[in-house]
Amino acid sequence: MTLPVVGVFLTNEHGKLPVRSTTESACWDLHACITDTTRISVINLYNESHHRLCEQGQLTLYPGERALVPTGCIFDIPTGHSVRLHPRSGLAFKNGITLINSQGIVDSDYVQETFVALINHSGVPFVISHGDRIAQMEVCVVPSTTIALTHQAPQTKTNRVGGFGSTGIES
Repeated sequence: MTLPVVGVFLTNEHGKLPVRSTTESACWDLHACITDTTRISVINLYNESHHRLCEQGQLTLYPGERALVPTGCIFDIPTGHSVRLHPRSGLAFKNGITLINSQGIVDSDYVQETFVALINHSGVPFVISHGDRIAQMEVCVVPSTTIALTHQAPQTKTNRVGGFGSTGIES
């Protein structure tokens, strides 16, 4: 079986290839690519947008702030595949730093630098340094599907009754 290959073009000499922590890891770690001349798009708690010039290869993400953190990677994703960006669980649990949209999707026809949209949910500033692992990427097969309008609601397939949360804990 031939494995699909995701090509990675590094946008500068500071970029790092994604790495797997173990041979059994489902995802590849993505690193922040921050230099002293990197300007990062940041949105504060009041929804005000600005660019922040990074110093000493670091970005400080203040409480409630969102930022597009560069990875220095442009992916050449095979047709029929996508890259899914996931939060790093330790970064989220220990520091309150996670992806804004909980999962990012990079389509195979996107050929620009990949940025990771991070948010600081904690009450304290968090420093992201060049080379820090900021997200995980998973290569996924995209099934070929079609959407079709139907004129009849689907019939019940199980004995499920109720809507959102209906299979949760009984009180």
